[in-house]
Amino acid sequence: MADLLRISGLKASVEDKEILKGVDLTVNDGEVHVIMGPNGAGKSTLGSVIIGDPRYEITGGSVFFDGEDITGEDTDKIVKKGIFLTFQNPIEVPGITLANFIKTALEAQTGERIKMWDFKKKLEATMKVLQMNPEYADRDLNVGFSGGEKKKAEILQMLMLKPKLAILDETDSGLDVDAVHVVSKGVEEYKKNVGGALIIITHSTRILESLKVDKTHVLIDGKIVTDGDAALIDTINEEGFERYTA
Repeated sequence: MADLLRISGLKASVEDKEILKGVDLTVNDGEVHVIMGPNGAGKSTLGSVIIGDPRYEITGGSVFFDGEDITGEDTDKIVKKGIFLTFQNPIEVPGITLANFIKTALEAQTGERIKMWDFKKKLEATMKVLQMNPEYADRDLNVGFSGGEKKKAEILQMLMLKPKLAILDETDSGLDVDAVHVVSKGVEEYKKNVGGALIIITHSTRILESLKVDKTHVLIDGKIVTDGDAALIDTINEEGFERYTA
């Protein structure tokens, strides 16, 4: 398999505080990687730095995606190359509907206008997979959405945009069992129909039940301190992170 994402010695700071202290990570086409670690370890920061969040300053290392150096690139350029990031707490965006947001993103991604009929047909079918009320398409993005509906809306965007790499940051956080099942189904749909790579940042492992995990990484204090396969997830669930923080 070819490298899709290759991170070498990545260091990043926010407000002069170093968060990432030399991260090395390689993700190949189609692989599923899980990143676990205690609160404050830098997991969410890693996703934000990959996507080009301007709040963070890259102070060392590099990020290559699909053979191109994207270190320090603007977020819009990185997204167009095929990286998608969900958020722990998706923000509300008054004034633009969920449907218009996705359509605008698709047109920006492809550089072509999309026929409204074709778009609506695909959107309705995808919302049905996620058991979303179709009326949400005409509501302002995330405004008045429940926590579960916000997470479903992000998975909807992922399925419509079909990125080469999707980074899911605590997507199952705060969801009840039924909502986790629906979101997991959406992630499974992405793997089956898009075949892209996944980086799943999580404390819980409920969202992983329907996925084949290729590699698991433990991030502690801004560095990946150990790697393993899916069995490492069970070890962490049983023993926690204490052995890696000593």
